[in-house]
Amino acid sequence: MSKVAIYLNFQGNTEDAFNYYKSAFGTEFSTPMMRIKGMPPRPGAPALSEADLNSVMHVALPITGGTELMGTDMLESMGHKLIVGNNTTISLQLDSKDEADKLYNALSEGGTDKAAMRDEFWGYWGCCLDKFGVRWMFNVMNANQQNG
Repeated sequence: MSKVAIYLNFQGNTEDAFNYYKSAFGTEFSTPMMRIKGMPPRPGAPALSEADLNSVMHVALPITGGTELMGTDMLESMGHKLIVGNNTTISLQLDSKDEADKLYNALSEGGTDKAAMRDEFWGYWGCCLDKFGVRWMFNVMNANQQNG
């Protein structure tokens, strides 16, 4: 079943922020805190520092009304710079690639800062900033990721 989440970007303090939110909402993480070092290696990618490798790649926390907060650390070493506007994303967890493609195509039309829909190790993913300045992320999780 499709669902919506709020995706937050942080500059190195995702773990602290999500432990704070966990305490405030009295809930538990819905997925284990995943670290950058847990990602499969990418050919040609630059070597990362130990601090970057320990950064949070992904975390998810249910809050209220079925809403989930998700988050990640942006890495300055990879050219990521946190600014107001790129720190919040509406994340759509979708049921099919067709549904993801349809929404990506509609919302990215006239937009900028696009990451085209593509297969990633966790599933099918893409992202865009729409023509009104709202950031959208599209995910169709692999079957083994949906149950973990």
